Amino acid sequence: MRQAGCIVAEILQLLREKVAPGITTIELDRLAEAECTKRQALPAFKGYGGFPFTICASPNEKVVHGFADNVPLRDGDILSIDFGVIYRGFYGDAAITVPVGSIDPSRERLLRITEDSLGCGIAAAVSGGRVSDISNAVQSCVEAAGFSVVRDFVGHGIGRQLHESPQIPNFGLPGQGAKLKPGMTLAIEPMINAGCPDVKVMADGWTAVTLDGKPSAHFEHTVAITENGPEILTLL
Repeated sequence: MRQAGCIVAEILQLLREKVAPGITTIELDRLAEAECTKRQALPAFKGYGGFPFTICASPNEKVVHGFADNVPLRDGDILSIDFGVIYRGFYGDAAITVPVGSIDPSRERLLRITEDSLGCGIAAAVSGGRVSDISNAVQSCVEAAGFSVVRDFVGHGIGRQLHESPQIPNFGLPGQGAKLKPGMTLAIEPMINAGCPDVKVMADGWTAVTLDGKPSAHFEHTVAITENGPEILTLL
């Protein structure tokens, strides 16, 4: 899983460097798939439940599961990229939200708080704790900053399958849910909206957008619970 996570991190970094005004998300999708092939890894999302792309590409008000397309990204957009691989039978999964060119300060703050909330959630992923300790840490960080937590989608266990138990909401009271034990591997992924927490799924059956049309950000790491604290498996 460390190897799978490293591949995810490397490819996400390549995608981050390519994001600029004028590029299309279908170009990013093709790059991600080509890089998987180079590394003898399989795209985890392509074909999963019928999903047709290697990356989930979700600009601006799109929250998660966006389809790659031929629409050029514009200066001031933000783009969430969710990406995973299968390597030697194990999964890695991570997400980043990237500015396109120059973005306004309110969007910069949304990205910063969302990434901070992921850090808070990871810090709470300690042996002997409970799943909802992660959830509460994320929610506390986000709501203190005046943003809202998406309730319709959650983090998850990960390993030989992309989605395993337990589910990891980004909200809730601490001290609840499964006990965290060394060897557990979790995909922790705050999805945070600038406005209300409500989302709707578009006609394609996949793409989730904010109900109020305000922007959303998404950051994710695959994390292992160890006796010495959380280990992030999807870092470069």
